[in-house]
Amino acid sequence: MGQKLKIAGWISIGVISGALTTVQLQAVARGAMTPLPLEELQQLAAVFGMIKTDYVEPVDEKKLITDAISGMVSSLDPHSVYFDKKSFKEFREGTSGRFVGVGIEITQEDGLVKVVSPIEGSPADRAGLKPNDLITKIDDTAVKGLSLNDAVKKMRGEPKSKVVLTIFRKDESRTFPVSIIREEIRTQSVRSKVIEPGYAWIRLSQFQDRTVEDFTSKMEAIYKQEPNLKGLVLDLRNDPGGLLDAAVAISSAFLPENVVVVSTNGQLAESKFTYKASPEFYQRRSGADPLKRLPAAIKTVPLVVLVNEGSASASEIVAGALQDHNRATIMGNQTFGKGSVQTVRPLGPDTGIKLTTARYYTPSGKSIQAKGIVPDVWVDETAEGSPFAVLRTREADLSNHLSSGQDAEVKNVAREKARDEALKRLEAESRKTPEQRRPPELGSDKDFPLMQAINQLKGKPVLISKSTLIENKNEKKEN
Repeated sequence: MGQKLKIAGWISIGVISGALTTVQLQAVARGAMTPLPLEELQQLAAVFGMIKTDYVEPVDEKKLITDAISGMVSSLDPHSVYFDKKSFKEFREGTSGRFVGVGIEITQEDGLVKVVSPIEGSPADRAGLKPNDLITKIDDTAVKGLSLNDAVKKMRGEPKSKVVLTIFRKDESRTFPVSIIREEIRTQSVRSKVIEPGYAWIRLSQFQDRTVEDFTSKMEAIYKQEPNLKGLVLDLRNDPGGLLDAAVAISSAFLPENVVVVSTNGQLAESKFTYKASPEFYQRRSGADPLKRLPAAIKTVPLVVLVNEGSASASEIVAGALQDHNRATIMGNQTFGKGSVQTVRPLGPDTGIKLTTARYYTPSGKSIQAKGIVPDVWVDETAEGSPFAVLRTREADLSNHLSSGQDAEVKNVAREKARDEALKRLEAESRKTPEQRRPPELGSDKDFPLMQAINQLKGKPVLISKSTLIENKNEKKEN
C-alpha cells in the first residue's frame, strides 16, 4: 500500500500544459525497457547528421536534441511537456504555490497564448486581464511560433521587473499593451464568507499544498460563526486544478469514510489505482490529519457545488465524487473535461518530462476526459443568461486531445450553432464600456449562480439556464 500511495506524489492534475499547477516530484524506477525501433532511430540519427553538416549555418547539437524530445512529447496531447533546466526549476518552485511571474493560467490557441484565468489577486488580475484574452507579444517577442513553455519562461522573471504583454481581446475587437510588474505569486486558494444567517460560501481557486489546511481553518471559522449551519456552497468555478491528494482530501471532508473518490487507469500497473476517502490516500506528510478538526456536521450539511467551463481536473474529481455519491447538488455549466493524469519523470538532475499516464474515472466508473461533469441543475452566469459561455475552450476543443476511452465523441450541432450566435452578439457587446462588461464579484450578492445555489439550499425556486437548455439535452445523451 505504501508504495502505491507514493504514486500520488508524482501526479499533477492542472488544467493545461503551462498552467501554474503544483506537484511533488520524485524519481521513478523503471522496469524492463521496451524494444527500440532501430530503423526509425537510424533515420533520426541520419537527419541529425544531415542538419549538422548541410544546414546553412552551424546548429547547436544540444538544442537539436532537446527540441526533438520536446516535439516528441508535446505531440502526444496538450498536457504532456518536456522541461529543460530552467522550466524544470520553475515547475518545482511552483509546487508550493509560490513563483515569480504575472499570475495567469494559460493555454494555446491558434499559435497564441490564451488566458484561461488570472489568479485571484495577482498582478495580471489587478491589471485587468480576463479569461479568453489572447497574448500576441511578450515585450518585443511575437508569441506566434513560441512553445507554451517558452512563453511561460518569458513571462517569468525577477521580482519587481517589468513585462509588457500585448493583448488581443476578441469581444472588444482591439489590441492593446498591458504593463505588469512581476512579483512573487502567493496564491490564496481558499476564500469564504457567511452569506446570510445559516448559509455559507467557501471558494477554492486552486488545489495546492496548503489548500486542505486553509479549507479546514475557513470551515472552522464558519462553524464558529454559524454553529447550526443549514447549507453550504462549495464554489469550484474557474478552479483549474492542482494536487490530486488535495482533491481527495476535500472530497473526503464531505463523504463517508472509505468510499471511493476517484480511480485511475493506464498502461503501468501503478497507474491502476483507486483513491478512497481515508487519510492514507491523501496525507503526504506525517502528523495530524487537519480534517479531523472539522465538526461531524460537515458530513451531512446540505451542499451545493458550483462549477463552470473553467472547472478542471481536481475540481472535476471533487464534483464527480460528490455527485456520484449523491452528497451534493452540482450547479452551473458543464466542466472543462480534463480527466487525464500527468506524471513528472526526471530525466536527470535538472531536466524532466510531464507525461500523461492515465485517465481519471468517477466512483461510478465514468471517464471525465473530454467530457467533464454534467451539472444536476444548469444555471446561467447572469439572470439574462450566459450567451458567451459556449465560446470558452474546453478539453474537447483542444487539438490532439486524449479521448475519453469509453465511447466515440459526437459533434454537438446545437453547441456549434450556439457558438455562431454568440459570435454575432460580440459586435454589439464590444460597444459597451469595460466597466459594463465586468462580471460581478464572486461571493457577492450580485453573484447570480451563488444566489441560485442559496435558493436551492432553501428549497426555493431556481432560475435554470436559458442559453444552454437545448445544448444540455444533447450533452446529457453523450455522457
